[in-house]
Amino acid sequence: MKQVVQNYKSGELALVDVPVPGCKPGGVLVRSAFSLISTGTELMKVSEAGMSMVGKARSRPDQVAKVMQSVATNGVPATYRKVMGKLDSYTPLGYSLCGVVEEVGAGVDDVKAGDLVACAGNEHALHAELNWVPKNLYAPVPDGLAPRHAAFGTVGSIALQGVRQGESRLGEVALVIGLGLIGQLVVQLLTASGVRVVGVDPDPVRCELAERLGAAACGDPASAAVEATVAELTGGHGVDQVYLAAGGGSNEPVELAARLCRDRGRVVDIGKCRLDLPWNAYYEKELDVRFSRSYGPGRYDPEYELEGRDYPIGYVRWTERRNLACFLDLLARGSVDVEPLVSHIADFDDAVETYRSLKDGELKAVAVLFRYPEQAGHAAAPVVAVPAVAVPAVAVPTASRKPSPVRAARTPVRLAFVGAGNYATSMLLPHLARRDGVELATVVTTTALSAANAQRKFGFAGATTDLDAVLGDKSVDAVFVVTRHSSHAELTRRALLAGKSVFVEKPLALTEDELTGVLAAVEESGNDRLQVGFNRRFAPLLQEAKKRFGARTGPASLRYLVNAGRLQHGSWYLRQGTEGSRFAGEGGHFIDTASWLLEADPVSVYAVAASGNEDLQVVLRYPDGSTATISYVTTGAPGFPKETLDVLADGKVLRLDDFVRASVHGPGKWVSSRLPKARDKGQSAQLAAFVKAMRTGGPMPVPLESLVATTAATLAVRAGLAGGAPVTLAGAR
Repeated sequence: MKQVVQNYKSGELALVDVPVPGCKPGGVLVRSAFSLISTGTELMKVSEAGMSMVGKARSRPDQVAKVMQSVATNGVPATYRKVMGKLDSYTPLGYSLCGVVEEVGAGVDDVKAGDLVACAGNEHALHAELNWVPKNLYAPVPDGLAPRHAAFGTVGSIALQGVRQGESRLGEVALVIGLGLIGQLVVQLLTASGVRVVGVDPDPVRCELAERLGAAACGDPASAAVEATVAELTGGHGVDQVYLAAGGGSNEPVELAARLCRDRGRVVDIGKCRLDLPWNAYYEKELDVRFSRSYGPGRYDPEYELEGRDYPIGYVRWTERRNLACFLDLLARGSVDVEPLVSHIADFDDAVETYRSLKDGELKAVAVLFRYPEQAGHAAAPVVAVPAVAVPAVAVPTASRKPSPVRAARTPVRLAFVGAGNYATSMLLPHLARRDGVELATVVTTTALSAANAQRKFGFAGATTDLDAVLGDKSVDAVFVVTRHSSHAELTRRALLAGKSVFVEKPLALTEDELTGVLAAVEESGNDRLQVGFNRRFAPLLQEAKKRFGARTGPASLRYLVNAGRLQHGSWYLRQGTEGSRFAGEGGHFIDTASWLLEADPVSVYAVAASGNEDLQVVLRYPDGSTATISYVTTGAPGFPKETLDVLADGKVLRLDDFVRASVHGPGKWVSSRLPKARDKGQSAQLAAFVKAMRTGGPMPVPLESLVATTAATLAVRAGLAGGAPVTLAGAR
């Protein structure tokens, strides 16, 4: 296996092959998924290694003292050989990672092989493909927490232990000096505890980031604005606590702490900075100076760390392991957000170059992660060469079904609507209300008034809040499900079991279990009369462009930019806990369009999210080698077109500009002759196709297999984001 090492004598960094560690009793063997570079502690160690011998001695007076003691005991020659031998050897780097348990040692019963764990320790959570980690230095990762976020567990525990040492109380004011990785986490932890925070750092970018993450105000240590803010927040008394999260040789942080702290306030040293305490300043205020020892109680105790002897919770509430588990829980519940801190994710194979870029200042970062290759048997899909932690494949379920009976021709189709919100009343009902051969039978809503409004406006024969009555009405041929996302799958399932044809707005399902449930209803009832509101493939302009583009012989590259824009505050689309993410609700539109243009269903999905917002890049791979990249962006300019699409293959290019203009370039050139009066995204044509299938008993407009494949691909985006790896669509055609 590979591991990052450093020669402290020469300063050389290397990625070397080392033996795989054995799985000893009392611990687990963990295959790394992501490990975190501590841009403070580790870079300080890397920088020290590049110093001269005199520089090394000056930077580590504690080690010099040990050398002098050895000289006195063992003599100069023996001490020289010992020191040179230790310096001229490889030492490990790293102490915070997340990975998958590969093997469980004797005496361990709280995790099993395949479990995801966060690991700590500068001897056990190293930048290496495999690590043996003792029981008290790992913690299971809560469900739903991304592995790259769980890799912050150790540094999060360091920040958490520092906050505990400060004994912060609700309503207090704290000063955080140094807004690097630890400082940014301290800011968030204090804010989550109800403490108002002022931050200090000479880097304006870090100050801005801390303010975004909850600090009341941040500024340069030399700025009068910082003192003015402290005076305003504390009524001139000074802050209750100061957290020293800075490094370096300056004594300014300690002096600033004394100046801005209140009488009998607390000063907590978390980082490694100079501590020449100004006696008068600290004495006159009787300041309480405290040290925070790494991850918490248990640190440096071999009986706790190596032998697994826990401290009784009644005597030691927060140990290393409990701090680690607590921080992971805070991440999982959204109380702390580490995604904005991730400046760069590097492949593990590029570790040496990444350290060099950090050391030379080419890469300016708060947090950098190493992403590890997948293992044999869990190979990533070849469409995207981004090795990462393996995630389970998303299954594309199928259903056995018998053909539905053919309806009599020219019989009016009686429709019921479940839901009458904005989309139903603006994009669907206006087309259906004036269509021949359609009768609007009943509208069902949860509130009587909205049902009455829809009945009045569109001429429904009846309005009700009783869904069971509608599903039991044998005169109703088809049910439109136009409710909130979380109810789509269950309502579709019930309507199929009632023998109704179903038109459900996207998404069909928000989870794999929901999708499986819909397919189970198809199989149980033999009713496959289902259409999902993927309307773009029915847009006249796009259909004409596809026809002009013609057949292709080689693989295609498709690029789809969706300038989605920001949602208004309070929109129910933002309720991700119940309604799924925005992409889960809307992304099927774009995946279906890509699959229709490429005339196949995707076989794998890779997704990556931008830091701090909902922007996504989704890459789909298709059986013939074609790829589709969907850029779903919420941070673009509002005046830019919402949807632009390009398809390139066989020396030809198809271009669609927001459903108002299209062109095809190749041996010949075609440009849509005129701009339509309004963007036609295919709603009317889709409804016409659905009604035709109802009236004639013919096939549904889109095969059920395609609807299921698109839904599975949309769900795979979430799985890919959580696991950081391409996701295979198992069973895809």
